[in-house]
Amino acid sequence: MRKQKFRVIEQVLVTGYAAEGRSLARLDGKVVFIEGAVPGDVVDVAVTRSKKDWAEGRVLRFHAYSEERVAPFCAHFGVCGGCKWQMLPYERQLQYKRQEVEDNLRRIGRIELPEVMPILGAEATRAYRNKLEFTFSSKRYLTDQEMREVSVEERDVLKSKPALGFHVPKLFDKIVDIETCHLQGGPVNEIRNWIRTEALARGHVFYDIRSHTGWLRNLVFRQCETGELMVNLVIAAPEPEERDRLLRDLHAVFPMIDSMYFTVNAKMNDSIHDLTPVLFAGKPYVTERLGSLSFRIGPKSFFQTNTRQAERLYEQTKLLAGLTGRETVYDLYCGTGSIGLFVSDLAAKVIGVEVIAAAVDDARENARINGIEHAEFFAGDVIDVCDDAFFARHGRPDVIITDPPRAGMHEQLVRKILEIRAPRVVYVSCNPATQARDLQLLDAAYAVTAVQPVDMFPHTHHIENIAQLTLKNL
Repeated sequence: MRKQKFRVIEQVLVTGYAAEGRSLARLDGKVVFIEGAVPGDVVDVAVTRSKKDWAEGRVLRFHAYSEERVAPFCAHFGVCGGCKWQMLPYERQLQYKRQEVEDNLRRIGRIELPEVMPILGAEATRAYRNKLEFTFSSKRYLTDQEMREVSVEERDVLKSKPALGFHVPKLFDKIVDIETCHLQGGPVNEIRNWIRTEALARGHVFYDIRSHTGWLRNLVFRQCETGELMVNLVIAAPEPEERDRLLRDLHAVFPMIDSMYFTVNAKMNDSIHDLTPVLFAGKPYVTERLGSLSFRIGPKSFFQTNTRQAERLYEQTKLLAGLTGRETVYDLYCGTGSIGLFVSDLAAKVIGVEVIAAAVDDARENARINGIEHAEFFAGDVIDVCDDAFFARHGRPDVIITDPPRAGMHEQLVRKILEIRAPRVVYVSCNPATQARDLQLLDAAYAVTAVQPVDMFPHTHHIENIAQLTLKNL
């Protein structure tokens, strides 16, 4: 049973947008952050956390819906945790995301800023992801509606049915059974549903994350803009006969699968970065395109999840880098080299640095297959790699491009950039809050001269932002 007592605030008018997909209301001088509501809703709120000046809560009941709301397009809306903003028109989503960028940079960064440019929205707001991962579970999650509509006996029966889908937010062991996901195009839904049906008919055991029993664990799809498709079946135990029969039949029914892998993962977590996928059928990679460039994508390769918007993100990065063909560009956190290679046609030299050696290998291969000879990639920590001897061999940067993970840049790297003093820095971020923190530190030598938000993930609260920095003494 999911019974837990919370303080309830009734008839709350939601007045604004906060951040990370939440809205807010102000009650008696206290800010209440609310999940599941939009500005204009009137709701009862179950308070889950309360402090002196603020509180957090979730919607318990709607009394009136905002005029901004639209009907969600997905049957799983509100349960699986993805696409949380389907109830908002896309134009409104973009307004809130631009507002979040500006609020973070001003509130956290507390630095002088130019006007934030209009956000670059996506033309395709569905079927835009090139990678999705689904999870097998021996026990499917029941929604609150299902819990209300069926008897206790029926609940037990439904709970015992396996599922193949997405994690419920904040519940590591609960999986929503997904029939149709609108995030990826091509035959992905059909393939996933076929695998579920066949696995159940054959008596294959779905994984139980609590007891670590069962062998069908995860299913990963990569669907490229080129049309090429990769499928990776992750299993907890070899089970060679059952595995091979399932994969052979899958390939026979869906011959459009270009690359088919399986990966044995007997660990306690779902990560496969330290495992070795095994090619079962087809090619060892699929090919994706960004502009005029081709990229080979393997089962463990990192690549921007929204290819079409990644191209727009990189175009803006190139524009804000202000390249003329004479510059040496340092691409920090270069990953598989996508940004550095994308801007290379307007650079004299590209130097990429990345701590993950396997990603550097991919970057070098991507440079080779695209015939780009003036881009070099190095494995290691930027703080250690970029010393005076390195600069003597490769030249000091005229432009630094940095694209760190959500946690932002380490303070030592920020200090390193301040020490290098490249005339221009282009900071690409998937988290405006940590970007704002870093920009405040970089303000010691750099002025922010342009801010360009880009929406990579429609119907979610996630937002990318590009900041152009110019050395102040120039």
